[in-house]
Amino acid sequence: MPQLAAFPKAYMQALCKDGSMKLTEWFDLATTLDIDGLEFYAGFLEMADEANWPRFRQQVEDLGMTIPMLCCSPDFTHPDVGFREAEIAKQKRWIEMTYTLGGSYCRVLSGQRRPELSVAEGVKLAADSISACLPFAQARGVTLILENHYKDDFWDYPEFAQKMDVFCDLVAAIDHPNFGVNYDPSNAFLAGDDPLELLKRVSDRVVTMHASDRYLLEGTLEDLRREEGGSQGYAKRLSHGEIGKGLNDYDAIFSELKSQGFDSWISIEDGVDGIEQLRRSADFLRQKIAQHWGND
Repeated sequence: MPQLAAFPKAYMQALCKDGSMKLTEWFDLATTLDIDGLEFYAGFLEMADEANWPRFRQQVEDLGMTIPMLCCSPDFTHPDVGFREAEIAKQKRWIEMTYTLGGSYCRVLSGQRRPELSVAEGVKLAADSISACLPFAQARGVTLILENHYKDDFWDYPEFAQKMDVFCDLVAAIDHPNFGVNYDPSNAFLAGDDPLELLKRVSDRVVTMHASDRYLLEGTLEDLRREEGGSQGYAKRLSHGEIGKGLNDYDAIFSELKSQGFDSWISIEDGVDGIEQLRRSADFLRQKIAQHWGND
């Protein structure tokens, strides 16, 4: 049966930018949720000191949880080879971070969708860079998970492999036992794709999932796509929402995952309006997991 983790989406500014919240405060909040683990982010301010890594692992385990996944954002589509080599070195450090935290899954991305980059060039740059990290990950028992991502909070351009066909091309270009897909259904909507169609194309490669729900504050998805390039962060008309109340069909999603034998981690990447919203999302997902995997 899948296990449930949570990500502190509501507290990213406090944990990554201004330091107004400590990770131990997030850990204490998380103990009030019906979850099994905490997804970490490589950019937490307190993770800059490597001496903290084993300490945080112990603190989380003392609370009866684990740290299964690390969320990070390499940018492998830069045209400069020196830039890409630096990103590979950063990714290896994040793999080491995952290993030290006791995790099994470390996110990778393709990189930014720079206007001058062709699809073929971008797929090759990203595939080669991810492949360069895989032996390092395999030696530490870590699986690299490629997410169908929209846009890192601090990037100028959207994800290169945001669109379904490009994402599937990149997944197909990498064949390794320590590589798989981290599926996020909401991000498919933002690419103008059907999340269920995408899932069916890659469900045999899905090893983890980000659970989320999204809605638009105004306008349409087409409006969103027109404004997505060249501005840092997420589009202003885009909003995370409570899971189970947005556009995603979780019964259809979980049915497809169950048919492929999925029994790994589902991490909640919502709750931007605070812990009570996150709690309702966790309860909804726990109920749906029981409904679909209850006999396992």
